[in-house]
Amino acid sequence: MKLKWGLSFLFFILGVSFLTYSCYQNRVYDWDMPGYLGSVYAWEFPNDAKKVQEKVYSDIQKEASKTEFNDILHYNHANEVFYTDYKAFGEQLPYYQIKVGYNAAVYVLYKIGFTGPHSVLLTNIFSYFIAGLLLFYLVKFLFPENYFMAPLISLFILWFPPVRSMAENPTPDTFLFVFTLLFTISVLQKRKSIVQFLILVCCVLIRPDYILFAATYLFAVFAFKYFTESKKLEYSLIIQGFLLAVVYVAIIKYYNYPGWKDLFYDSFFYRRPIISAEKADFTFKRYFDFLIFKLVNFKKISLASLILLGGTFYFSKENWIRILAALFFINIYIKFIFFPDSANLRFFIGFVILLFIVFLYAISKKYNGLQLGKIA
Repeated sequence: MKLKWGLSFLFFILGVSFLTYSCYQNRVYDWDMPGYLGSVYAWEFPNDAKKVQEKVYSDIQKEASKTEFNDILHYNHANEVFYTDYKAFGEQLPYYQIKVGYNAAVYVLYKIGFTGPHSVLLTNIFSYFIAGLLLFYLVKFLFPENYFMAPLISLFILWFPPVRSMAENPTPDTFLFVFTLLFTISVLQKRKSIVQFLILVCCVLIRPDYILFAATYLFAVFAFKYFTESKKLEYSLIIQGFLLAVVYVAIIKYYNYPGWKDLFYDSFFYRRPIISAEKADFTFKRYFDFLIFKLVNFKKISLASLILLGGTFYFSKENWIRILAALFFINIYIKFIFFPDSANLRFFIGFVILLFIVFLYAISKKYNGLQLGKIA
């Protein structure tokens, strides 16, 4: 048995190493790079906004190809202004600065000695590799007698184009994916709630908008325990929710985050060169029409998530597993409502993968017997 699992792991390591190297070779310097790099350099030079802006673009220019650098500068008019006006550049930084956890990881690599742009990209590359190890671990213990399933399923997920895209682009999503995998493992292993709470805090620090996921999870646990177990209020869950809200509000206030309406306007309607010079104003009708338009292009995610949700309900009769699957499913659409970028699957693929893991759990429970171990 040990020999077979050893060969299985060796095959997986070769595969994940190849995919990780491929992601590194295909790394992308895009228009989000200046924002994350500026957030890190703002810690290094807190009183010199002009130096931050100049260093951001000079460092990117040294590493990016001429085509990529021109794309960063001329992606839209706002990007051209950010390149020439350090005050305008500084005004849009809060969109990136609030992702404190991700920026902290980038900063650590930068202080170790990597260049700024490489620190951003390597955070994703390392996270991609670690996520692969966690996937292998999880599938191995879901199907302990099937030596081929752990490497094949893990590598298939890692090979999936949206997952590779997360690793190749300057975005916190791959780093966040590691923590959502840890969270899912802790839930399936029925770890203490404090463990899940700490992971949720990390998720909110990496992407503050994950406060919605954290809130829906805590509410689901609260309701499940109240109606199926004690009929008593779980005050610990209420305290956890309050502390997560405090973390979220503290981040938003500290970095003077403009707000969801500004983010939506700048992302989908018009990227303002100088945020303070123009109000982000749009009607509910314009928002709703845009949402419906994007929903039409959300068919692949919708179909895949519906199949996985239906499959989980079919294979599992456990109420909690069904609730967990429904939770991941609902959060796909919560995310879509607030940020309907249906063309960019990286915003939603994480929840789809978590839903897929719950689906595998249901199959394992029904046909293979559940043998989950603990992370060493």
